Amino acid sequence: MDFANQIILVSAGLITFSIFAGVLSSRIGAPLLLVFLAFGMLAGEDGPGGIVFDDFGVAYLVGSFALALILFDGGLRTTRDALNRAFWPSLALATIGVVLTAGLTSAAAKYLFGFEWIEAMLLGAIVGSTDAAAVFFLLHLRGLRLKARVAAALEVESGINDPMAIFLTLALVAIAVDGQSVASTEEALSLLLDFLWQMAGGVLFGVVGGFFVLRAVNRLQLSSGLYPILAGALALLVFALTQSAGASGFLAIYIVGFILGNNPHRATSEISRFSDGVAWLAQIVMFLMMGLLVTPSALLPLLLPALALALILIVVARPVAVWLCLAPFRFTPKETAFVSWVGLRGAVPIFLGTIPVLSGVEGANTIFSIAYVIVLVSLILQGWTVPLVARFAEVELPPRPKPDRRVELDLPAGKGKSVVAYTVDPMSLLVRRGINRLPLPMGSTVISVMRDGVVRTEGLDQGVKPGDVVMLLTTADMIPTLDRLFGARRQRGQTREAGTVDFVLDASARTALVADIYGLAFEPEERELTLDEFMRSRLGKETKDGARARVGSVVLTAIQVTDGVVRQVGLDLDPPQEETALALVRRRAAEALRALRELFIADDPRGPF
Repeated sequence: MDFANQIILVSAGLITFSIFAGVLSSRIGAPLLLVFLAFGMLAGEDGPGGIVFDDFGVAYLVGSFALALILFDGGLRTTRDALNRAFWPSLALATIGVVLTAGLTSAAAKYLFGFEWIEAMLLGAIVGSTDAAAVFFLLHLRGLRLKARVAAALEVESGINDPMAIFLTLALVAIAVDGQSVASTEEALSLLLDFLWQMAGGVLFGVVGGFFVLRAVNRLQLSSGLYPILAGALALLVFALTQSAGASGFLAIYIVGFILGNNPHRATSEISRFSDGVAWLAQIVMFLMMGLLVTPSALLPLLLPALALALILIVVARPVAVWLCLAPFRFTPKETAFVSWVGLRGAVPIFLGTIPVLSGVEGANTIFSIAYVIVLVSLILQGWTVPLVARFAEVELPPRPKPDRRVELDLPAGKGKSVVAYTVDPMSLLVRRGINRLPLPMGSTVISVMRDGVVRTEGLDQGVKPGDVVMLLTTADMIPTLDRLFGARRQRGQTREAGTVDFVLDASARTALVADIYGLAFEPEERELTLDEFMRSRLGKETKDGARARVGSVVLTAIQVTDGVVRQVGLDLDPPQEETALALVRRRAAEALRALRELFIADDPRGPF
């Protein structure tokens, strides 16, 4: 009993102190996952904690469980739009990219450490994939908002690339331990079929299991607190069944989360919040345990060549693989460079490093130690600098407005609907633009408006005033749009991503109606046109997807154009202000003058004048 109490005391203490340390470290911008890992090392046998933990079997078991939960939460938060934006680039990165990264890293490892090829290739496979946990938590926890396509590529890639790394690791371990080879056509074909089953089986079990979990959540009448437990338990059941069938359970549970997160169901808020908390706990436990597992003194003899290998992975292997994979998809050079930099290594390489140790591969402990150093370097060098690199690469977007006075009410049987109450901010778009009628995104309905303590349920489409409390029925994906409407304006100097719109309108609507609702200043003759006719009259033959027309301080964007006919129009109520011709001339003149001054007085501060 005393031993059990000690285990509980130590576990609770480690988790608590790790969270406190993470809060303090955030003030200096340190990656939180690095803090958890470092705290585990300090609590280990070489640190002040003195805890001896060297059970690789327990580490593998807990790591599998934790990674499955993290991927389930990642799937819940991956939107269908993100998957549509970046599926093919992400698939290329998660398959070809992992193989290329592993191959280049293997070549470097062979010459740095004098490994045999099988050992070098095993190390390359272990560190070849980006870590889903590190990417998900870095992007969401730190509030880093990126261009939609870049963020989607990173999230989807990290969610689906683990199966490739796991397959490569297991295949190479089998070759190292059992003497298997791919010398003959039959053996190569067997390995290929195994890989295809890993991927196809993971997708099959994930899709079937995902819709089964969705149906169970929607059909069973339970206490609201049981829905998250049911969803999590069923997701883990799908994971275990898939693994037992020889397919990728990690891919399957990610797909289960994706299906559950992108379809209407009851208990949306409960499942999302519970999964977020469980994923946090899994993340903390996994990084703490991996920190306990390593002996820092054992890393010292390998430190310099391991650092060199980490740098080769970060600045050579990963960038080369990313450039080759993204070349067909028209990413800009800066976007490609940023995706290359955010190839974070986290707990997954350490988790994969336990497999050779458990399998008895010769030199497995050395491989594990090298993988650990690479993870530390990645979290320190890449994790610490991601916000800075995002700004340099021009892929960072300003954070979405977060109204201080927004209240959400759970609807257990709402089938994906939520009740949201906003207090109208005096600097909101609605107030600043003086919109005559209350515009709403698709799927949103006003329930009531309260002004001066009086609740109004009629005439709800009329305008609002500062201090009004507006209660709406909406869907989760519309909340960011509502935040932008009801929240304060963004700070001066911040810009939006090109093509961002507040509302999507049917192009067959009359411009007069749109003008009355949104306060747009169309010319008198333009008020008789439909939005389709207006866009084509303004843009002519250039009317295509993404074409923009400015009406006063508002921008209309052609979103869907078929055979020259505009089907949908996006409305941006607060676009970035365009630079006037006079301002452009002044700026160019100032730049030219500055260049001349630098040319003539670079060497002599007094200059020639």
